[in-house]
Amino acid sequence: MYTKNNALFLGVLLTAAWLVAGCSAGFLGLAPAGDRKEYTQARQLYGQGAYQAAIVQLQEYIYKTKNVKRREARAYRLLGLSYERTGQLSKALETYLEALEFHADNVPLLLEAARLYQQTNLTDRSIALYERALQEEPDNETALAGQAANYASLGFYSKARQFYDRFFQLNPSAAPQYRARYANTFLAQRNYKEAFIHITMALAENNEDADFWLLSAKARRGLNQPQEALADLQAALALEPQRADLLAHQVLWLYEAGDYAGADKTARKMLQINPQSQLARWVQSLIVQEQGNKKEAVRLQEEVRQLNPASFIGRVAAKALAN
Repeated sequence: MYTKNNALFLGVLLTAAWLVAGCSAGFLGLAPAGDRKEYTQARQLYGQGAYQAAIVQLQEYIYKTKNVKRREARAYRLLGLSYERTGQLSKALETYLEALEFHADNVPLLLEAARLYQQTNLTDRSIALYERALQEEPDNETALAGQAANYASLGFYSKARQFYDRFFQLNPSAAPQYRARYANTFLAQRNYKEAFIHITMALAENNEDADFWLLSAKARRGLNQPQEALADLQAALALEPQRADLLAHQVLWLYEAGDYAGADKTARKMLQINPQSQLARWVQSLIVQEQGNKKEAVRLQEEVRQLNPASFIGRVAAKALAN
């Protein structure tokens, strides 16, 4: 009797093992061994930069599984990333959202979709998905940084800093661009002291980013340090000497400081890069007017107006000519 019971028990175990194997490979919709090879090949293609080939492989891999709830989240994510690499952002977003229908709490998918919404300026939708990710993982650093950037883009700088504060608690040695973004929230609220403190911390980690130097220059101007601001701006221009926004700041700040020779030199450089620069001509008109050459000022103002009468500078020139 004991032997029969053992045999019966063994038979039950074998049957259960067969059922589990059958479920895993078939009617529960999990990926069979052959499909796992396809996914590995797709990952290799993606790593090699063959994104279109990876898309084809992943589509076959994903949609071969008939039970949609058992389609792998990681495969959907890789498919979405492959679409992004080929510039098909709409397809990528469709892929992430389709996957979230079956894997609603999958944090990597939520993060990818939230990032893509953010990238395409659909900020409200990005906020909603980052919030879902944070409900699943309250200390997810990617979600915290992403949510901070979202709120900063909407002008909610204090709220943005709440997310950055938690982010820095978790990652005090975070990359300097996060510290720079944090500094920018203070700059936007004219808290120049805090902005300068934090952008200085970013520059201590990376002093070869022109945007960091520009932010530092703006903070210094807010602190009434015009010469130091110009020095920081020059550091930015040393890194990116033909960048239009940096030159625009320099020409205006030099003119404001009364350095007409320096402002004119910058204006000439701007015109070499862009002969249609209204700002460069406008500053030149102001300089010659300060020097008493009204005729030349009028000529330059007329050039500014003719280049683009509808622009802000064009309208200002027209008003100057009318007076």
